[in-house]
Amino acid sequence: MQTELLEHAGGDLGERGTATPGRENEGSIIGFCFIRLRDMVRSLPMQQSSCRTLLRDYILANALPPDKFSHQARLYRLATELAAMEGRPYDDDVLYAGAWLHDLGVFIGHRPEELEALARWDHVAYVLAQAPGLLAEHGFPREKIPAVLEVIRTHMPKDRPTSFEGVLLRDADILEQLGAVAILRTVSKVGRDTRFRLFSDALHVLSGGLEQLPGRLALEASRTLAKPRIQALETFLESARAEAGETPW
Repeated sequence: MQTELLEHAGGDLGERGTATPGRENEGSIIGFCFIRLRDMVRSLPMQQSSCRTLLRDYILANALPPDKFSHQARLYRLATELAAMEGRPYDDDVLYAGAWLHDLGVFIGHRPEELEALARWDHVAYVLAQAPGLLAEHGFPREKIPAVLEVIRTHMPKDRPTSFEGVLLRDADILEQLGAVAILRTVSKVGRDTRFRLFSDALHVLSGGLEQLPGRLALEASRTLAKPRIQALETFLESARAEAGETPW
């Protein structure tokens, strides 16, 4: 709307800011101001879009295994959906950056490969150390970087976020560990993640999540979105047990 109004006002003065005879100077000054203001308004979303595109492309290039890439986009969409359901304002820049960077430390090439070191690995601490430089390098507003770090610091289910953006990200991340998405993400790790040697390991993690995670959701909107996910996960686990019978996984 702002851009349309400025386009209209600038258009009345002509492409070069000219005006009707007798008011040349006034028209030129007003036209110049409108054109400058129009160009500034036009540039704002482009700058934001450029920064977000660069962050997204960075994660796309670094997300290994490749299936880890889709989690960020789903997480951001879920978090914004929760915010809309709650009807509360939030800083979208902070939420976007937190969603896209929070799992950088779990990617191959960023985490250790040696098993003993991997067992001690703190992926959150790694992201907190790397994120300030990455955000600044990609043109993110420097004054918002501390808020992004705080959101990332408190995104795990065990944590207690100190901002609304942090609550949104944490609850969205919990929702990603329930339902059909959780099943796909967990079962895909069998045989390639040292924690998941057998299918029984995946079932154990899914069962534990079903038991522990719903009660950790902070928002009413999150609990609403969790209901069909919980039902889907319960149905899957019941079916897996019934179909396997006494046969060990």
